Amino acid sequence: MAASDDGEGQPREEPNPTSGSSRRGFLNAMVALAVVLVVGGIGSIAKALISPPASSSGSSASQLTNLTAFPTVKVANIGDLKVSQPVYFNYPFQEQPNVLVKLGVKALDGVGPDGDIVAFSEICQHLGCIYSFQAASSSPTCNGSYQAPGPVGYCCCHGSVFDFANGGAVTDGPSPRPAPRVILQFDSSSGDISAVGMTPPTIFGWNTGSNDVNADLIGGTPVS
Repeated sequence: MAASDDGEGQPREEPNPTSGSSRRGFLNAMVALAVVLVVGGIGSIAKALISPPASSSGSSASQLTNLTAFPTVKVANIGDLKVSQPVYFNYPFQEQPNVLVKLGVKALDGVGPDGDIVAFSEICQHLGCIYSFQAASSSPTCNGSYQAPGPVGYCCCHGSVFDFANGGAVTDGPSPRPAPRVILQFDSSSGDISAVGMTPPTIFGWNTGSNDVNADLIGGTPVS
């Protein structure tokens, strides 16, 4: 179509009746594309959060071991135990220290003829320090003013106290949880005492929040 005169001798383009709708269509298409990209991006982020990355192979693989069952490990023989003399051992991981003691007094969940042999994780449930066993009336080297009212575990880091005769219950200090107990099995025919399991939360820093052994026992090298 020929251009018309605008009244001042200059040619004027005739308006294109479809140009406005074309621009609107283009803008609508761009908006729709942006929505698709945003939604797609959110979906990718959500998928990444829900599906953790695959574990890398190599030297760190042993640190991702997940025990499907607790091993049975001989810890001591009753003939070798003396009252208030602790026996130290690692279980169920090589990185997890525990202490076994014949208390000389009947204990909750204790084993042996006198029901006085117990074992607990030696890792304080406050911040992961290693605590020490204290016999009744003894004092830790870090705090001579403290006198154990009974057989306890005493943490020199912040003063948490675990009652060994009462399932490792917290009796003092900031620990939010009792000391995890090693489940013992006593063989009356041989006198052997074996570790056969642990109560949750199993170990400071390795617990996932579940009481399921398959979820708790992650992050170490199992004892053989």
